[in-house]
Amino acid sequence: MPGKVSDYMTQKLITVAPQIGVREAYFTMRDEEIRHLPVMDGDALVGIISDRQLRRPNWADESPDIEHPYLLSDDLTVGDVMERSVVTCRTYETLSKANKALLSANVGAMPVLDKTDTLVGILSAVDLLGALQDLLNKEKSQKKQRA
Repeated sequence: MPGKVSDYMTQKLITVAPQIGVREAYFTMRDEEIRHLPVMDGDALVGIISDRQLRRPNWADESPDIEHPYLLSDDLTVGDVMERSVVTCRTYETLSKANKALLSANVGAMPVLDKTDTLVGILSAVDLLGALQDLLNKEKSQKKQRA
């Protein structure tokens, strides 16, 4: 897949701190219409949390009890449940390399770092689908020109 991560990453970056509650993180995702939040402790990337973790977290009671639905509480913090092993990519990497990393790690998004290790964006599976669509459109256009 041609192109660089910087060409397709989402630059509008919304982050959370590890000490905020999971309920607040959920509402941030809902209000901003996003599915992943990098977790920052000052300038350091310390984790990532996804809507999937909040919708059916592995730390919730596993017994299906319709009378007592699982409720998000701010007593539990993002730092308690975030993924600490964060798979990242770089602005200058190829989309192909980033795609392989995303697939290999089985994650839906990766924080994007620049050459100075500063968080500058996030690359999601949706962003990669956009790159694929651009590639398909270009291929289709080239076929029309040859015909």
